[in-house]
Amino acid sequence: MTENAAPAGRRAGVLFGVGAFTCWGMFPGYFPLLLPAGSLEVLAHRIVWSALVLVLILVVARRLSDLRRLSARTWLQLAIASALIAINWGTYIYAATHGHVVDAALGYFINPLVTVALGILLFRERISRWQAAALALAVIAVVVLTVEAGDPPYIAVALAVSFALYGVVKKVVRADPRVSVAVETLLALPFAGGYLIVLQVLGQGHFANQGTWHAVLLMLAGPITAVPLLLFAAAAQRLPLVTIGLLFYLNPALQMAWGVFVGNEPMPAGRWIGFGLVWAALAVMGAGTLWGRPPRPAATDAASDTGEHLPERQC
Repeated sequence: MTENAAPAGRRAGVLFGVGAFTCWGMFPGYFPLLLPAGSLEVLAHRIVWSALVLVLILVVARRLSDLRRLSARTWLQLAIASALIAINWGTYIYAATHGHVVDAALGYFINPLVTVALGILLFRERISRWQAAALALAVIAVVVLTVEAGDPPYIAVALAVSFALYGVVKKVVRADPRVSVAVETLLALPFAGGYLIVLQVLGQGHFANQGTWHAVLLMLAGPITAVPLLLFAAAAQRLPLVTIGLLFYLNPALQMAWGVFVGNEPMPAGRWIGFGLVWAALAVMGAGTLWGRPPRPAATDAASDTGEHLPERQC
């Protein structure tokens, strides 16, 4: 890759990452519309309709034949990614429908810390002074929010760890992002489709008996789920995990903003302090992106082993 291509790829990765995390940050406005469907039923619909959307994307992009060229190692990696993202989706839906929204938000605040730690430990990524300062502010914010939450954050830990590990898998997968995300959903499709069929046979499903508008909303779970996943997959192949981890703060920040200004949820002083620290961390990271130098890669950069920035794997 030429010297000019690398910064261009990094800028594109930042745009993809911002797009993905902004979409996820707006999810609190969508999932309440799917009630009275239960969390597992919503998860199954997300998988089924996402699979259909992604297969259509592969057909239009003439990438369907790429499925036959994937190695056994790649299929295994994508099976792991499929399980991790299903755990993450299911945990989030459960939290949103069982009164654990604060725990879910805390999980997304913790997630970048886990991602940054994995980037340093597994890929020996280095961080700049700007990123270090932003990370320090983020650590303080997470501590404040953890104290504010009170109870042990089991849901938060499940969300943070599952998505951080998903990011690691996406980092090393050697496949076009559209193909990899499609395979993840296709691997989960038999389980999700079978579950929905059983629900309908038992008369416990909500797709056909809640009106046309509700059915349409459930079907929209496909594109609403697929688009940010595609954006994240593209970002993961172009950016260090450290940068992805810090960009991820857009997600919980937007969710918290939605809860305050749209949902009128209570905001005690501790939560306001944590919210302010997160935005301060984002401001520092943005300043570093504009005026700071990116950290020099390690001598044995993970990109050489993971296929990062290879043109044939980018959207």
